[in-house]
Amino acid sequence: MFQNYKFTAAERFIRYVQFDTQSDPQSIAHPTTEKQKDLGRVLAKELKELGLSDAHMDEWGYVYATIPSNSPKKIPVICFCSHMDTAPDCSGTGVKPVVHSGYKGNNIVLPDDPSQVLRVSEFPYLQSKTGDDIITASGKTLLGADDKSGVATIMDLVHFLMTHPDIRHGEIKILFTPDEEVGQGTAKVDMRKLGVDPSSSVPNVFGYTLDGGEAGSLEIETFSADAVEVIIHGVSAHPGYAKGKMVNALKIAGEILAALPKERLSPESTEGRRGFIHPVRMEGIAEKCTIDFIIRDFETAGLKKKEDYLRTQIEELLRTYPKASFEFNVTEQYRNMKEILDLYPHAVEYAKEAIARAGLELKMESVRGGTDGSRLSFMGMPCPNLFTGMQGIHSKLEFISVQDMNKAVETMVHLAMIWEERS
Repeated sequence: MFQNYKFTAAERFIRYVQFDTQSDPQSIAHPTTEKQKDLGRVLAKELKELGLSDAHMDEWGYVYATIPSNSPKKIPVICFCSHMDTAPDCSGTGVKPVVHSGYKGNNIVLPDDPSQVLRVSEFPYLQSKTGDDIITASGKTLLGADDKSGVATIMDLVHFLMTHPDIRHGEIKILFTPDEEVGQGTAKVDMRKLGVDPSSSVPNVFGYTLDGGEAGSLEIETFSADAVEVIIHGVSAHPGYAKGKMVNALKIAGEILAALPKERLSPESTEGRRGFIHPVRMEGIAEKCTIDFIIRDFETAGLKKKEDYLRTQIEELLRTYPKASFEFNVTEQYRNMKEILDLYPHAVEYAKEAIARAGLELKMESVRGGTDGSRLSFMGMPCPNLFTGMQGIHSKLEFISVQDMNKAVETMVHLAMIWEERS
Protein backbone atom coordinates (compact mmCIF):
# COMPACT_ATOMS: atom_id res chain seq x y z
CA MET A 1 0.00 0.00 0.00
CA PHE A 2 2.86 2.39 0.78
CA GLN A 3 5.53 0.85 -1.47
CA ASN A 4 5.23 3.42 -4.23
CA TYR A 5 3.99 6.31 -2.09
CA LYS A 6 6.23 9.36 -1.78
CA PHE A 7 5.68 10.57 1.75
CA THR A 8 5.34 14.34 2.14
CA ALA A 9 5.57 14.63 5.95
CA ALA A 10 9.26 15.57 6.07
CA GLU A 11 9.00 18.22 3.35
CA ARG A 12 5.99 19.74 5.08
CA PHE A 13 7.66 19.57 8.48
CA ILE A 14 10.76 21.41 7.26
CA ARG A 15 8.52 24.21 5.95
CA TYR A 16 6.26 24.40 9.00
CA VAL A 17 9.03 24.63 11.61
CA GLN A 18 10.27 27.84 10.01
CA PHE A 19 7.09 29.59 11.17
CA ASP A 20 7.56 31.12 14.62
CA THR A 21 4.45 29.96 16.47
CA GLN A 22 5.60 30.28 20.07
CA SER A 23 2.70 30.78 22.49
CA ASP A 24 2.79 33.18 25.45
CA PRO A 25 1.79 32.04 28.97
CA GLN A 26 1.36 35.65 30.14
CA SER A 27 -1.09 36.64 27.41
CA ILE A 28 -4.86 36.60 27.97
CA ALA A 29 -5.62 36.86 24.25
CA HIS A 30 -6.85 33.96 22.09
CA PRO A 31 -4.64 32.88 20.54
CA THR A 32 -1.99 34.11 22.95
CA THR A 33 0.17 35.21 19.99
CA GLU A 34 -1.14 36.35 16.61
CA LYS A 35 1.85 34.81 14.80
CA GLN A 36 0.36 31.34 15.35
CA LYS A 37 -2.26 32.29 12.76
CA ASP A 38 0.46 32.65 10.12
CA LEU A 39 0.87 28.88 10.06
CA GLY A 40 -2.87 28.33 10.49
CA ARG A 41 -3.63 30.28 7.33
CA VAL A 42 -1.10 28.22 5.35
CA LEU A 43 -2.54 24.95 6.65
CA ALA A 44 -6.12 25.94 5.80
CA LYS A 45 -5.00 26.90 2.27
CA GLU A 46 -3.12 23.63 1.77
CA LEU A 47 -6.08 21.58 3.04
CA LYS A 48 -8.33 23.31 0.52
CA GLU A 49 -5.81 22.60 -2.23
CA LEU A 50 -5.88 18.94 -1.20
CA GLY A 51 -9.64 18.91 -1.81
CA LEU A 52 -11.09 19.50 1.66
CA SER A 53 -13.63 22.14 0.70
CA ASP A 54 -14.68 23.10 4.24
CA ALA A 55 -11.12 23.80 5.45
CA HIS A 56 -10.82 27.10 7.33
CA MET A 57 -9.18 28.88 10.23
CA ASP A 58 -11.53 30.59 12.67
CA GLU A 59 -11.05 33.88 14.53
CA TRP A 60 -9.38 32.06 17.46
CA GLY A 61 -6.71 30.44 15.28
CA TYR A 62 -8.18 26.92 15.13
CA VAL A 63 -7.99 25.09 11.80
CA TYR A 64 -10.82 22.68 10.91
CA ALA A 65 -11.38 20.43 7.89
CA THR A 66 -13.25 17.27 6.90
CA ILE A 67 -12.30 14.28 4.76
CA PRO A 68 -15.68 12.92 3.58
CA SER A 69 -16.51 9.24 4.07
CA ASN A 70 -16.12 7.01 1.02
CA SER A 71 -17.72 3.95 2.62
CA PRO A 72 -21.40 2.89 2.45
CA LYS A 73 -21.20 1.87 6.10
CA LYS A 74 -22.31 3.96 9.08
CA ILE A 75 -18.99 4.63 10.78
CA PRO A 76 -18.22 6.75 13.87
CA VAL A 77 -16.40 9.95 13.00
CA ILE A 78 -12.72 10.04 13.96
CA CYS A 79 -10.64 13.18 14.42
CA PHE A 80 -6.87 13.61 14.12
CA CYS A 81 -5.53 16.56 16.09
CA SER A 82 -2.20 18.33 16.65
CA HIS A 83 -1.15 21.69 18.02
CA MET A 84 0.59 24.39 16.01
CA ASP A 85 2.30 26.33 18.80
CA THR A 86 5.75 25.72 20.22
CA ALA A 87 6.83 25.98 23.84
CA PRO A 88 7.94 29.23 25.52
CA ASP A 89 10.85 27.32 27.10
CA CYS A 90 13.25 27.89 24.19
CA SER A 91 13.38 30.32 21.26
CA GLY A 92 11.32 29.42 18.20
CA THR A 93 12.44 32.42 16.14
CA GLY A 94 14.54 31.78 13.06
CA VAL A 95 14.45 27.98 13.19
CA LYS A 96 16.87 26.46 10.67
CA PRO A 97 16.13 22.75 10.24
CA VAL A 98 19.09 20.53 9.36
CA VAL A 99 18.68 17.08 7.78
CA HIS A 100 21.31 14.50 8.73
CA SER A 101 20.76 11.91 6.00
CA GLY A 102 21.63 8.27 6.65
CA TYR A 103 22.53 8.82 10.30
CA LYS A 104 25.67 6.85 11.22
CA GLY A 105 25.07 6.38 14.96
CA ASN A 106 27.50 9.10 16.03
CA ASN A 107 27.07 12.17 18.25
CA ILE A 108 25.63 15.09 16.27
CA VAL A 109 27.21 18.54 16.67
CA LEU A 110 24.74 21.29 15.79
CA PRO A 111 26.35 23.66 13.27
CA ASP A 112 25.42 27.11 14.60
CA ASP A 113 26.50 26.34 18.18
CA PRO A 114 29.09 23.55 18.52
CA SER A 115 28.49 23.44 22.27
CA GLN A 116 25.10 21.90 21.48
CA VAL A 117 25.85 18.22 20.97
CA LEU A 118 23.23 15.51 20.53
CA ARG A 119 24.93 12.66 22.40
CA VAL A 120 23.95 9.03 21.99
CA SER A 121 24.75 8.51 25.69
CA GLU A 122 22.06 11.03 26.63
CA PHE A 123 19.53 9.98 23.98
CA PRO A 124 19.66 6.15 23.71
CA TYR A 125 16.73 6.21 21.27
CA LEU A 126 18.98 8.02 18.80
CA GLN A 127 21.20 4.95 18.42
CA SER A 128 18.20 2.89 17.34
CA LYS A 129 17.72 5.34 14.46
CA THR A 130 20.99 4.44 12.71
CA GLY A 131 20.37 4.64 8.97
CA ASP A 132 17.42 7.01 9.34
CA ASP A 133 17.31 10.62 8.22
CA ILE A 134 17.43 12.76 11.36
CA ILE A 135 16.20 16.35 11.46
CA THR A 136 17.54 18.77 14.08
CA ALA A 137 17.62 22.52 14.52
CA SER A 138 20.89 24.38 13.96
CA GLY A 139 21.75 24.91 17.63
CA LYS A 140 20.25 28.34 18.35
CA THR A 141 16.57 27.40 18.72
CA LEU A 142 14.27 24.51 19.41
CA LEU A 143 13.21 22.53 16.35
CA GLY A 144 9.44 22.60 16.82
CA ALA A 145 8.82 18.87 16.37
CA ASP A 146 6.46 19.34 19.32
CA ASP A 147 4.08 19.46 17.64
CA LYS A 148 4.69 20.41 14.04
CA SER A 149 5.63 16.80 13.44
CA GLY A 150 2.02 15.99 14.35
CA VAL A 151 0.77 18.69 12.01
CA ALA A 152 3.00 17.47 9.16
CA THR A 153 2.02 13.81 9.55
CA ILE A 154 -1.69 14.64 9.63
CA MET A 155 -1.29 16.75 6.50
CA ASP A 156 0.45 13.81 4.82
CA LEU A 157 -2.40 11.55 5.94
CA VAL A 158 -4.81 13.89 4.15
CA HIS A 159 -2.59 13.83 1.05
CA PHE A 160 -2.47 10.01 1.09
CA LEU A 161 -6.20 9.48 1.51
CA MET A 162 -7.14 12.09 -1.07
CA THR A 163 -4.80 10.49 -3.63
CA HIS A 164 -5.84 6.91 -2.76
CA PRO A 165 -9.65 6.87 -3.00
CA ASP A 166 -9.59 3.05 -2.98
CA ILE A 167 -8.75 3.12 0.75
CA ARG A 168 -12.10 2.82 2.55
CA HIS A 169 -12.72 5.05 5.55
CA GLY A 170 -15.44 6.94 7.34
CA GLU A 171 -15.67 10.68 7.86
CA ILE A 172 -12.42 12.07 9.27
CA LYS A 173 -12.14 15.44 10.99
CA ILE A 174 -8.89 17.41 11.08
CA LEU A 175 -8.15 19.81 13.94
CA PHE A 176 -5.09 21.99 14.47
CA THR A 177 -5.04 23.98 17.71
CA PRO A 178 -3.12 26.98 19.04
CA ASP A 179 -1.82 27.48 22.60
CA GLU A 180 -1.54 23.85 23.73
CA GLU A 181 1.85 24.55 25.31
CA VAL A 182 0.33 27.15 27.63
CA GLY A 183 -2.67 25.05 28.62
CA GLN A 184 -5.19 26.82 26.37
CA GLY A 185 -5.30 24.39 23.45
CA THR A 186 -9.00 23.66 23.79
CA ALA A 187 -10.14 26.97 25.31
CA LYS A 188 -12.02 28.08 22.19
CA VAL A 189 -12.43 24.84 20.26
CA ASP A 190 -15.85 24.39 18.65
CA MET A 191 -16.79 20.75 19.28
CA ARG A 192 -19.80 21.07 16.96
CA LYS A 193 -17.45 21.57 14.02
CA LEU A 194 -15.93 18.20 14.90
CA GLY A 195 -19.36 16.61 14.79
CA VAL A 196 -19.62 16.02 18.54
CA ASP A 197 -23.25 15.77 19.69
CA PRO A 198 -23.39 17.48 23.11
CA SER A 199 -26.77 15.93 23.87
CA SER A 200 -25.56 12.35 23.41
CA SER A 201 -24.60 10.29 26.46
CA VAL A 202 -22.41 8.08 24.26
CA PRO A 203 -19.56 9.59 22.19
CA ASN A 204 -20.21 9.74 18.45
CA VAL A 205 -16.73 11.10 17.60
CA PHE A 206 -13.40 9.61 18.68
CA GLY A 207 -10.15 11.53 18.48
CA TYR A 208 -6.43 10.83 18.31
CA THR A 209 -3.80 13.44 19.07
CA LEU A 210 -0.48 13.09 17.25
CA ASP A 211 1.72 14.44 20.04
CA GLY A 212 3.78 11.49 21.28
CA GLY A 213 7.39 10.35 21.19
CA GLU A 214 9.00 7.06 20.20
CA ALA A 215 7.66 5.18 17.19
CA GLY A 216 5.02 2.69 18.30
CA SER A 217 4.09 4.54 21.46
CA LEU A 218 0.45 4.89 22.49
CA GLU A 219 -0.47 7.00 25.50
CA ILE A 220 -3.82 6.61 27.23
CA GLU A 221 -2.99 8.14 30.60
CA THR A 222 -1.88 11.63 31.55
CA PHE A 223 -1.39 13.55 34.74
CA SER A 224 -4.38 15.24 36.28
CA ALA A 225 -3.42 18.87 36.69
CA ASP A 226 -4.27 21.99 38.69
CA ALA A 227 -2.68 25.41 38.87
CA VAL A 228 -2.27 27.15 42.22
CA GLU A 229 -1.74 30.87 42.61
CA VAL A 230 -0.39 31.92 46.01
CA ILE A 231 -0.53 35.65 46.75
CA ILE A 232 1.46 36.84 49.78
CA HIS A 233 0.39 40.16 51.30
CA GLY A 234 3.14 41.81 53.33
CA VAL A 235 3.41 45.25 54.91
CA SER A 236 5.36 47.97 53.16
CA ALA A 237 7.37 50.71 54.87
CA HIS A 238 10.21 53.07 54.00
CA PRO A 239 13.34 50.88 54.23
CA GLY A 240 15.12 53.54 56.23
CA TYR A 241 12.46 53.41 58.96
CA ALA A 242 11.18 49.87 58.54
CA LYS A 243 12.28 48.31 61.83
CA GLY A 244 9.32 46.63 63.50
CA LYS A 245 7.03 47.70 60.65
CA MET A 246 7.97 46.07 57.34
CA VAL A 247 6.89 42.53 56.50
CA ASN A 248 8.58 41.68 53.21
CA ALA A 249 6.37 39.50 51.00
CA LEU A 250 9.33 38.63 48.77
CA LYS A 251 11.24 37.15 51.69
CA ILE A 252 8.20 35.16 52.82
CA ALA A 253 7.88 33.80 49.28
CA GLY A 254 11.53 32.81 49.39
CA GLU A 255 10.95 30.91 52.63
CA ILE A 256 7.97 29.12 51.12
CA LEU A 257 10.07 27.97 48.18
CA ALA A 258 13.01 26.99 50.40
CA ALA A 259 10.69 24.85 52.54
CA LEU A 260 9.50 22.72 49.60
CA PRO A 261 10.78 19.13 49.78
CA LYS A 262 13.92 18.57 47.74
CA GLU A 263 13.98 14.78 47.70
CA ARG A 264 10.30 14.24 46.87
CA LEU A 265 7.25 16.05 45.45
CA SER A 266 9.34 17.90 42.87
CA PRO A 267 9.83 17.29 39.12
CA GLU A 268 13.58 16.89 39.62
CA SER A 269 13.12 14.10 42.21
CA THR A 270 10.19 12.12 40.77
CA GLU A 271 9.52 9.80 37.86
CA GLY A 272 7.02 7.17 36.78
CA ARG A 273 3.63 7.67 38.43
CA ARG A 274 4.75 10.03 41.17
CA GLY A 275 3.33 13.55 41.03
CA PHE A 276 4.75 16.85 42.22
CA ILE A 277 4.35 20.44 43.39
CA HIS A 278 6.27 22.75 41.08
CA PRO A 279 6.75 26.54 41.32
CA VAL A 280 6.89 27.95 37.79
CA ARG A 281 6.86 31.72 38.26
CA MET A 282 7.28 34.37 40.95
CA GLU A 283 6.91 38.12 40.79
CA GLY A 284 6.20 40.94 43.18
CA ILE A 285 7.44 43.65 45.50
CA ALA A 286 7.89 43.86 49.26
CA GLU A 287 4.19 44.56 49.81
CA LYS A 288 2.79 41.80 47.59
CA CYS A 289 4.28 38.76 45.91
CA THR A 290 2.71 36.06 43.74
CA ILE A 291 3.96 32.50 43.25
CA ASP A 292 2.45 30.32 40.54
CA PHE A 293 2.56 26.55 41.04
CA ILE A 294 1.52 23.60 38.94
CA ILE A 295 0.28 20.51 40.78
CA ARG A 296 0.42 17.10 39.07
CA ASP A 297 -0.78 13.61 40.01
CA PHE A 298 -2.02 10.58 38.07
CA GLU A 299 -4.80 10.18 40.64
CA THR A 300 -7.14 13.17 40.60
CA ALA A 301 -7.71 12.79 44.34
CA GLY A 302 -3.97 13.20 44.82
CA LEU A 303 -4.16 16.79 43.60
CA LYS A 304 -6.13 17.92 46.64
CA LYS A 305 -3.74 16.12 48.97
CA LYS A 306 -0.81 18.03 47.49
CA GLU A 307 -2.74 21.31 47.54
CA ASP A 308 -3.69 20.78 51.19
CA TYR A 309 -0.06 20.01 52.00
CA LEU A 310 1.12 23.22 50.31
CA ARG A 311 -1.58 25.31 51.99
CA THR A 312 -0.69 23.87 55.42
CA GLN A 313 3.01 24.62 54.89
CA ILE A 314 2.19 28.24 54.08
CA GLU A 315 -0.21 28.59 57.03
CA GLU A 316 2.43 27.28 59.43
CA LEU A 317 5.07 29.63 58.04
CA LEU A 318 2.80 32.67 58.28
CA ARG A 319 2.21 32.02 61.99
CA THR A 320 5.60 33.70 62.44
CA TYR A 321 4.38 36.71 60.42
CA PRO A 322 1.08 37.69 62.09
CA LYS A 323 0.79 40.92 60.08
CA ALA A 324 1.04 39.05 56.74
CA SER A 325 -1.71 37.14 54.96
CA PHE A 326 -2.09 35.03 51.86
CA GLU A 327 -4.55 33.95 49.18
CA PHE A 328 -4.62 30.43 47.76
CA ASN A 329 -6.38 30.13 44.39
CA VAL A 330 -6.79 26.75 42.66
CA THR A 331 -7.65 26.45 38.95
CA GLU A 332 -8.43 23.15 37.27
CA GLN A 333 -6.25 22.59 34.20
CA TYR A 334 -6.94 19.06 32.93
CA ARG A 335 -7.72 15.55 34.12
CA ASN A 336 -6.29 12.09 33.45
CA MET A 337 -7.86 11.01 30.17
CA LYS A 338 -7.69 7.35 31.26
CA GLU A 339 -10.81 7.99 33.34
CA ILE A 340 -12.72 8.40 30.04
CA LEU A 341 -10.76 6.03 27.79
CA ASP A 342 -11.35 3.10 30.13
CA LEU A 343 -15.04 3.44 29.23
CA TYR A 344 -14.37 3.03 25.50
CA PRO A 345 -11.60 0.42 25.18
CA HIS A 346 -12.24 -0.21 21.48
CA ALA A 347 -10.77 3.22 20.60
CA VAL A 348 -7.53 2.10 22.24
CA GLU A 349 -7.61 -1.43 20.83
CA TYR A 350 -7.99 -0.10 17.29
CA ALA A 351 -4.92 2.09 17.83
CA LYS A 352 -2.93 -0.89 19.08
CA GLU A 353 -3.89 -2.87 15.99
CA ALA A 354 -2.97 0.01 13.68
CA ILE A 355 0.49 0.26 15.27
CA ALA A 356 0.97 -3.49 14.76
CA ARG A 357 -0.13 -3.27 11.12
CA ALA A 358 2.48 -0.55 10.60
CA GLY A 359 5.10 -3.12 11.67
CA LEU A 360 5.94 -1.48 14.99
CA GLU A 361 6.32 -2.76 18.52
CA LEU A 362 3.67 -1.30 20.82
CA LYS A 363 4.95 0.90 23.65
CA MET A 364 2.30 1.81 26.20
CA GLU A 365 3.29 4.86 28.23
CA SER A 366 1.88 7.21 30.83
CA VAL A 367 2.35 10.87 29.96
CA ARG A 368 4.05 12.91 32.67
CA GLY A 369 2.23 15.90 31.30
CA GLY A 370 -0.93 16.54 29.33
CA THR A 371 -2.13 16.81 25.75
CA ASP A 372 -5.11 18.45 24.10
CA GLY A 373 -6.53 14.94 24.25
CA SER A 374 -6.77 15.21 28.04
CA ARG A 375 -9.33 17.98 27.78
CA LEU A 376 -10.99 16.73 24.60
CA SER A 377 -11.69 13.39 26.29
CA PHE A 378 -13.73 15.20 28.93
CA MET A 379 -15.43 17.37 26.29
CA GLY A 380 -17.18 14.44 24.61
CA MET A 381 -14.41 13.09 22.34
CA PRO A 382 -12.32 10.25 23.85
CA CYS A 383 -8.81 10.91 22.60
CA PRO A 384 -5.70 8.72 23.02
CA ASN A 385 -2.28 10.06 22.02
CA LEU A 386 -0.21 8.58 19.16
CA PHE A 387 3.50 8.91 18.40
CA THR A 388 5.25 11.08 15.85
CA GLY A 389 8.86 10.27 16.79
CA MET A 390 9.71 13.61 18.44
CA GLN A 391 12.58 13.58 20.96
CA GLY A 392 14.39 16.13 23.16
CA ILE A 393 11.37 18.42 23.04
CA HIS A 394 11.39 21.99 24.34
CA SER A 395 15.16 22.19 23.89
CA LYS A 396 17.86 23.05 21.37
CA LEU A 397 18.62 19.31 21.14
CA GLU A 398 15.19 18.43 19.79
CA PHE A 399 15.26 15.93 16.92
CA ILE A 400 13.05 13.63 14.90
CA SER A 401 13.46 10.77 12.43
CA VAL A 402 11.87 11.18 9.01
CA GLN A 403 11.14 7.46 8.98
CA ASP A 404 9.31 7.73 12.33
CA MET A 405 7.07 10.44 10.91
CA ASN A 406 6.31 8.23 7.89
CA LYS A 407 5.35 5.39 10.25
CA ALA A 408 2.97 7.76 12.02
CA VAL A 409 1.27 8.42 8.67
CA GLU A 410 1.01 4.67 8.03
CA THR A 411 -0.47 4.13 11.49
CA MET A 412 -3.18 6.74 10.92
CA VAL A 413 -4.10 5.22 7.56
CA HIS A 414 -4.42 1.76 9.13
CA LEU A 415 -6.45 3.26 11.99
CA ALA A 416 -8.93 4.84 9.58
CA MET A 417 -9.24 1.51 7.77
CA ILE A 418 -9.78 -0.43 11.00
CA TRP A 419 -12.64 1.85 12.08
CA GLU A 420 -14.26 1.20 8.68
CA GLU A 421 -13.68 -2.56 8.84
CA ARG A 422 -15.09 -2.90 12.36
CA SER A 423 -18.24 -0.87 11.66
